Amino acid sequence: MQNQFSRTQLLLGKPAIDTLSGSRVAVFGVGGVGGYVVEVLARSGVGELDLFDDDRVCLTNVNRQIHALISTVGKHKVDVAADRIHDINPRCIVHRYEMFYMPSNADDINLALFDYVVDCVDTVTAKLELIKRCHALHIPIISCMGAANKLDPTAFRVSDINKTKMDPLAKVVRKKLRKLHIPHLKVVYSEEEPYRPIDDPDISCRFHCICPNKDMRKCTERRDIPASNAFVPAAAGLIAGGEVVKDLIRNAHTMRLLPEEAKTNEYALKAATTAEIHLKKYHKMLMEKKNGTWVDDKVIKTLESSGIKN
Repeated sequence: MQNQFSRTQLLLGKPAIDTLSGSRVAVFGVGGVGGYVVEVLARSGVGELDLFDDDRVCLTNVNRQIHALISTVGKHKVDVAADRIHDINPRCIVHRYEMFYMPSNADDINLALFDYVVDCVDTVTAKLELIKRCHALHIPIISCMGAANKLDPTAFRVSDINKTKMDPLAKVVRKKLRKLHIPHLKVVYSEEEPYRPIDDPDISCRFHCICPNKDMRKCTERRDIPASNAFVPAAAGLIAGGEVVKDLIRNAHTMRLLPEEAKTNEYALKAATTAEIHLKKYHKMLMEKKNGTWVDDKVIKTLESSGIKN
């Protein structure tokens, strides 16, 4: 029967679709790059997504972030992203975390739940904490390096961080990882030399921060405000999302299995089982929502931050 993923199935095969349906992926940072990662994962049929971001949509996000529209300014990014995911795939289970991931709250998140982690945060401390914990747990992770202050979307590469060049953020992270004795990290990075933003006080967020409800990390307190556009962060996100999809399928040994092969292939049968488990979990969630017992991660975090234990 045809569905929204039929064309993908023609390319990857039914077992691959089952693999994606039974997978759970966490995306840290749902902005210019992360928003497009989420788009790829949702449109590829990933069955369960965990979204981490404490920001609300700002007017200055509209130039590059797929969830940012005039109509969504002021709304929480994880909420807008979740609505979009459900409009693509109603059967996707979405967990929303309104949090700024840092070492101080990292223990709140059980990374062992995830089949894959995507790092799209722009704070070095947060990146390192996430990478370090995934490395210790042997959780696959892909980390996105700098996408700001650039004009060439064709300059992105997928590589080990030790082979990167021309990327200032990658250079910093690489040095830090060596001190942590983490030898390898899959990254998306650009070989384009970054431009220096044009200094224009009339529109600079350093002087006129219009971010909604910003109590922390105000633009006026940032040393530099990055310049951006619609096409470079999007390219990075599409590439990173594609790598996750391909890695999940390859690691499950279900890439492009033909229908006649899938009937007896042990990996195809395992993928079908995980897809069925996801479907049962989805129906359980629907029942809990109907009777009022479903509590998602966003609500739990809100209760905890208010001092109310659920």
